[in-house]
Amino acid sequence: MRSPEELSALFRAQGRKITAQRQCIFRVLQGDESHPTAESIHAAAKAHMETISLKTVYQTLHELAAMGEIAALDLGTGMTRFDPNTEGVHHHLVCRGCGKVRDLHADFSTVTVPTGAEEGFDVGDAEVVFRGRCRDCRRARATAPRRAKATARA
Repeated sequence: MRSPEELSALFRAQGRKITAQRQCIFRVLQGDESHPTAESIHAAAKAHMETISLKTVYQTLHELAAMGEIAALDLGTGMTRFDPNTEGVHHHLVCRGCGKVRDLHADFSTVTVPTGAEEGFDVGDAEVVFRGRCRDCRRARATAPRRAKATARA
């Protein structure tokens, strides 16, 4: 993702207003690899700017997505996630336990829809999403039975 300064210049060049709220959102997004939701971006921005509204966050995120500066992702977690990594093709790993999302850099360029199975679609690109459990959720799950047994004995 571009730097907050570059995003501000890009917004100005396109005739979009640059506000303190937008600049705050740009700073919150910079370096965030967690694929945050609008709500988590709002919470982080609110720590710096108490009066920022969730509506402003949504509007700014959707403008950034329309400009191709971030990607809006529907990964089946129940909320749209925003990916500031628009450099090159990549896929995603999604934790079924906590919803954590991570980039996966792997080549799936040979994956295609079999001839005749495209159901009238003109297929352009593909996204691959792997679902499983992250290390933290696996550890928590492994220790939960031991904690339950210890509590039952006490």
